[in-house]
Amino acid sequence: MSKLNFTALRVRQTALRQKAAGKISRLPEWVDVIGDIPPTQVLVRKPAIQHQLVQQRVKTLPGASKPQVVFEALEKRNRPKKKLSRMFLPVEIKYEEDQLRREFFRDHPWELARPRVLLETTGRDFDKYDWSRLQQPGKRLDGESVVQRQLWLLNNVPDMTKSDAYDTARREFYRLRLQEDIERRVAAEEAEATGAVFGPSRLEIGMQLENQQFETWKTWAKSEAALQSQKMAAFVGAPEKMGAEEEDTGALEETSQQ
Repeated sequence: MSKLNFTALRVRQTALRQKAAGKISRLPEWVDVIGDIPPTQVLVRKPAIQHQLVQQRVKTLPGASKPQVVFEALEKRNRPKKKLSRMFLPVEIKYEEDQLRREFFRDHPWELARPRVLLETTGRDFDKYDWSRLQQPGKRLDGESVVQRQLWLLNNVPDMTKSDAYDTARREFYRLRLQEDIERRVAAEEAEATGAVFGPSRLEIGMQLENQQFETWKTWAKSEAALQSQKMAAFVGAPEKMGAEEEDTGALEETSQQ
């Protein structure tokens, strides 16, 4: 094993010796600070503390007349031991809504393609939200609304399970999405009735681009097919010449028989 290197711990003593020996004219500014607040002398690092994930639930306990708020600590899975190089890394911060968010966007991946507004006015806009209902004033309806609504149901509704909360929040989300689609379609029809002209939709633009690429590929495929046929004809022989030679040999055979 290699020896321990204490150079960093003895940096103040080194600076004092260099000043006494005349190697430096004045002491650095940090000498007195290190003397007052010396570096740690502990050479053994302790692994980071593994915090438990605590979740809040409202349950009806046996013998209680009203539901009570209960805090539960989730048991950690027995994962394989970390590598020595990763033992002292900071512990990953986890929240209960992380799992809810993964489940929702796994079931609704196209929600991530919708444009979202990340700008906040004061930085504490979430204080104004009341997740007892899904739609919030000043906030667009998105997947995060479903996650926060589901978390509110789990934390405030007695004996609520994760699947029931997910179904409730998802049902409200679908109803509001349908309402938005109907409002958007009615607004477009009213605008067209008054003379508005809309350009092609995103789907139509995508189909046009796809058709252009298909026509380009068709032209390239025809040229490649013609080139391949020319190469085969040069290797085997032109079919027209072969046919003419066969006719000539047939005529010679007929004359010889006569």
